[in-house]
Amino acid sequence: MKKVLSVLILYCGFVFASTIKIAVAANVSYAMPKLIEAFHKTNPSIDVQVLLGSSGKLTAQIREGAPFELFMSANMKYPKALYEEGFTLTKPVVYAKGSLALLSSKKWDFSKGLELLKSSAVKKIAIANPKTAPYGKAALEAMQKAGIYKDIKDKLIYGQSVSQAVVYSIIAADIGLVAKSALYSKKMRKYKKGQNWIEVEPSLYDPIDQGVVLIKNSSKEAKVFYDFILSKRAKKIFEDFGYSER
Repeated sequence: MKKVLSVLILYCGFVFASTIKIAVAANVSYAMPKLIEAFHKTNPSIDVQVLLGSSGKLTAQIREGAPFELFMSANMKYPKALYEEGFTLTKPVVYAKGSLALLSSKKWDFSKGLELLKSSAVKKIAIANPKTAPYGKAALEAMQKAGIYKDIKDKLIYGQSVSQAVVYSIIAADIGLVAKSALYSKKMRKYKKGQNWIEVEPSLYDPIDQGVVLIKNSSKEAKVFYDFILSKRAKKIFEDFGYSER
């Protein structure tokens, strides 16, 4: 009995030999299960624990000493700041390029583009908080460059992250500006391009280059995951979730 028990303990120790904790921008939440599934095929002994949130809030937590080993941001600004402040082992590297989409559970005449938001039929517009969420900042830029912000600013409602903005777009608002990647999850595939969503013209906002960094004192296992995120295998998964080529 003792012999069987010792073998079982050794086996469990192999399956979960180590755990890494990573901070991940909310827009990546839709791709994360597939990424971890692919990672575990070659690294079954590394358990990946994920905390999702807006890039700004996750950055603040890292500065305060949160025990993260890797940070996948929704832009380059936050990881660059952490690097310059001495919180990281690596310089920020782009792992994916994000895009904005206009989303609604209703069917609209999307041929109007962002001008649609000025319609009297649109009462509430959801976006992520532009102060802490890069996709919220991009949404604000798009509305300003399109010349409609002053006309629709009183319609805006804010989610704390782009994931919350997605929920608001479907439930609490008539329409919203969200991460295009959200539309590739199984739950969102019922919403059809051209009927429920369109991609926002990329020239209306600064490129959303999403950056990854290793945090100081991170483990060798975290480096393994970091290398995976920059691999061809991960790149294909990101592309399957609507991200453009890095």
